[in-house]
Amino acid sequence: MNTKNYFVTRCLELAKLAAEKGNSPVGAVIVKAGTIISEAEEAVKTNNDITCHAELEAIRQAVKYLATNDLSNCTLYSTHEPCVMCSYAIRFYKIREVFYLHKSRYLGGVSSAMPLLTTPHVPPGWSDAPIINHPEAND
Repeated sequence: MNTKNYFVTRCLELAKLAAEKGNSPVGAVIVKAGTIISEAEEAVKTNNDITCHAELEAIRQAVKYLATNDLSNCTLYSTHEPCVMCSYAIRFYKIREVFYLHKSRYLGGVSSAMPLLTTPHVPPGWSDAPIINHPEAND
């Protein structure tokens, strides 16, 4: 079984690849039962598509791979705090836990005025707020 450090390292590798292509340096992986089931790098500029955030790309792959909209047994790792758009998808697909390294400067799903990852005010059928983990949790 792989460790949190392994998953974070993989996110950092993906972020480096994204940056080399001119995208924001963001990488994300989705893990189920200790194994990466999907991974993605930021591709907004490469694809000329604002929805190609690393987290959303990883979610798309995981949903396809598992053939389900229920990712409640999964953890998302990312180099950056998921934005509000990504947070919407995380809650919709019921991802159980989110680990990220860096806080968002704008529109973060935890740290902004729109904390979609942590609010209890979501549509019926969405998941409870996921467990949030990041190194700066106590600052």
